[in-house]
Amino acid sequence: MNSAFLEPKQQFIQYLQTEKNYSSLTIEHYIHDLDSFFLFLAKEGVDALEEVDEIHSKLFLMQLHKEKYSRASVSRKISSLRSFFSYLQREEKQKINPMSYVLHPKKEGRLPHFFYENEMEQLFSACDGEKPLDLRNKAILELLYATGIRVSECTSILLQDLDLTMGTLLVKGKGRKERYVPFGDFAGNAIKRYIEEGRSQLLNNGTSSSLFINHRGAPLTARGIRYVLTALMNKTTLTASIHPHMLRHTFATHLLNNGADLRTVQELLGHAHLSSTQLYTHVTKEHLRKTYQSFHPRA
Repeated sequence: MNSAFLEPKQQFIQYLQTEKNYSSLTIEHYIHDLDSFFLFLAKEGVDALEEVDEIHSKLFLMQLHKEKYSRASVSRKISSLRSFFSYLQREEKQKINPMSYVLHPKKEGRLPHFFYENEMEQLFSACDGEKPLDLRNKAILELLYATGIRVSECTSILLQDLDLTMGTLLVKGKGRKERYVPFGDFAGNAIKRYIEEGRSQLLNNGTSSSLFINHRGAPLTARGIRYVLTALMNKTTLTASIHPHMLRHTFATHLLNNGADLRTVQELLGHAHLSSTQLYTHVTKEHLRKTYQSFHPRA
């Protein structure tokens, strides 16, 4: 990488870590976006950030479209670079923000996928069992569905974050923001049984403060949870693919379908903006439309 780019990049990343308090995953995305832009600048023969202008930003955008990046990925890169140049302007190291001329692509109109209640019952049946891993897997599934937490939030749960008596969980969300979320008896009973009957066997005389651990007694990773959910899905007759975020979508959709208000769902999900939660109202409307068309005699 051009040394003229390296120092501003390092200073910006330090700013994100210390002042913005961003998570390590978010930092990784910023680094990836910056590096791809710097590689583009090198191919264009640009040796200094002061040389970057509106033309370069638009050429970079054209390259992303040519390489068939999704609209979400393009939008993220624009935001990352716009933040980077805004930081340089604030530090008086850049006169203009070349990314301010670039518009975000319109979001794709895809609705989030979710499970229907009978499909969730199949998943719960798939994790019935008495072995330590069965108990752990059921606790994971119950908790993800009961709380709608992200997979990264699930892997970071410590034993002291749980209050089984009150049925609440301290969640460490994006930007290290914390929130408390409730969970019901199904999740509470599954977690309690896992802790009492399964977790100690998985630890095998070891120690860990993480709630969910793997067969070696180490903290379970996001990849491990995805593997668990895929294995459960394969035990059912369901044909769809599964990812942890589908359970988050399912949580929100089922709440709204059963009459929960949007602000409450927003708080439970940990969304900073109501617009993020409003996406699920489109899902529930689509669900109502399909139900009407399927069952009304004159639909």
